[in-house]
Parts: sequence; C-alpha cells; structure tokens
Amino acid sequence: MDRYLTADDLAKTLRRDVHDGLTATPKSLPPKWFYDERGSALFEEITRLEEYYPTRREREILTARAPAIAAATGAETLLELGAGSGEKTRLLLAALDGTLRSYVPVDVSGDFLAEAAGQIAADHPGLAVRPVVADYEQHLHLLPGGRRRLIAFLGGTIGNMPPGARVGFLGGLRAGMADGDALLLGADLVKDEHRLVRAYDDAAGVTAEFNRNVLHVVNRELDADFDPAAFEHVALWDAEREWIEMRLRSARDQDVRIGGLDLAVSFAAGEEMRTEISAKFRRERLEDELRAAGLALAEFWTDPAGDFSLSLARPA
Repeated sequence: MDRYLTADDLAKTLRRDVHDGLTATPKSLPPKWFYDERGSALFEEITRLEEYYPTRREREILTARAPAIAAATGAETLLELGAGSGEKTRLLLAALDGTLRSYVPVDVSGDFLAEAAGQIAADHPGLAVRPVVADYEQHLHLLPGGRRRLIAFLGGTIGNMPPGARVGFLGGLRAGMADGDALLLGADLVKDEHRLVRAYDDAAGVTAEFNRNVLHVVNRELDADFDPAAFEHVALWDAEREWIEMRLRSARDQDVRIGGLDLAVSFAAGEEMRTEISAKFRRERLEDELRAAGLALAEFWTDPAGDFSLSLARPA
C-alpha cells in the first residue's frame, strides 16, 4: 500500500477546515468529515433507502454498460478515486477481465481501503491490486501511471465541489492523462425538486443523523462541545445553482468551544451552517465543464428513468 496521507496530515487538515469554516460568514464545514466509521455506516444505510436513488441508478447503468465501457477503453489499469467498499467496481472488474492487469483504489481511509482491496485481490488472484492512501484533490500528481488507464470517479461525488473547483479538479486529472486513458465520471442529473429534497431528507431521519455526525467528529477529534441535538437537519434545492444544500440549523442561541483550536464560536437561534452541496447536472453542463478541463465527452449513458449519468471522456 502506498501512503501519501498520514493520520497527522488528516488532523492538520481537519484543524484548518474547522477553523476556517467556523470563523467564516456564513459558517460551513466540508462534507469530507462526515465519513468516520459511524458516518460511513450511516451513508451505507442511506444508499439503501427508498428515497435515495443515486446508488441504485448508477449500479443499473454499470450493469448495462460495463461491457461497452470495457470495449471502448480496453483498459489495462483501473484507477478508482474514492474507492470505498468497491461494490460497484466489481462490475467494471468483471467486464474488463480480458484486458485489465492492475487495479489502483484510492481513498483517505487506510484501514477501510486495505480491507476492501484485500477482498478484491482474493477474488481476482491474477490482478495486481495496489491501494493508495491519498486525498485525490491534493495528490493527483502522485498517483500511479500505467498503460491505458481508466480513471473512475463514481457516486456523483463530483457534485460536492463548487463549479470552479470542479473544473480545476478535472483539469488536474487531464494533466496526468495520456492519449490512451479515459475518465468514467458518475454525475446525478437535474430532476423534480421534491424528489431531490426527499433524497437528502428521508422520512426515517437517517440523513439527518449523517449530517449531524460531522459535529460528533469535531467533538471527538478537536475536544469540542457541540450538542448535536441542538442542530436541525436542513436540505433545500437551490434552483439557480442547481444543487442541493445540506445545512445544520441552530435550534437556539448557543456557544460552542473547540478546545483543540482554542476557539469559541457563537450560534444565533435559526443560524444555518452549510455542510454539503450536491450539484445536479444537465448533459450540456457536463460537456462544457469537461471541455473547459481539456476533455472530450465520448459517451453519455443514463439509467432508463434518466435519473443518473455516466460519462466517458478522453483527452481532447
């Protein structure tokens, strides 16, 4: 396993993100800090909810199109950013069996990554599996090369970045791509506002707990005294920007102490702190942003309902 990210690196980044976010106006916290062990388990539960369609829809597309992806790319290396459990990746691995020589899963969680990569290696004994612990937003230039790489960035995670950061990230990917490489990008699509809000505000309250989990992480890692129960989950649709925002709304006037930063922060009753954006796309916007990053859209697939998309892009 290659490690470009240590526990100390993560701690420093958390300190910086929390300080900058809580001293800004309006306040915010980045969504990457949802995902400790509890947060990851909550998100897995979210993906099984009736209201949350993206995971199911992306799997439908992969099931139907994995053979076409394999035929179009002939990939010898599969590099997956934000690999997670690798469940959907197995569909690609099976389709690419005739050409694939190596699989490079990239994630920030070393323990979780080692377990998932070990299982894939056991199930594919002829495949070289080389896990990399890294932050793909910081370490793109350090990621392994290889012949005819297929870079997979699935799950709609691209939507968690604001537009300028998206184009910069895609440009960073493009800078490291050779002529035979391709990018497989999962992106959620614009649809009925009520369906979108329901997907991020489920009736069982699982997403609300997932949202508040960032406060548990800050409490544990930075000796803070957030009362998560004193913050209400908010999910709303921004029609102008075409993204969902998740926020935490203070239920009362309250003061929070973050001991690890020697920082005191006041929240007014009703004050909202943004914890995530999740942009939704139209094909035209995806194509424009890929083009701005130096990539050309080669294929665009959706599920039969038109809820989610997979784009295959190549260096322009």
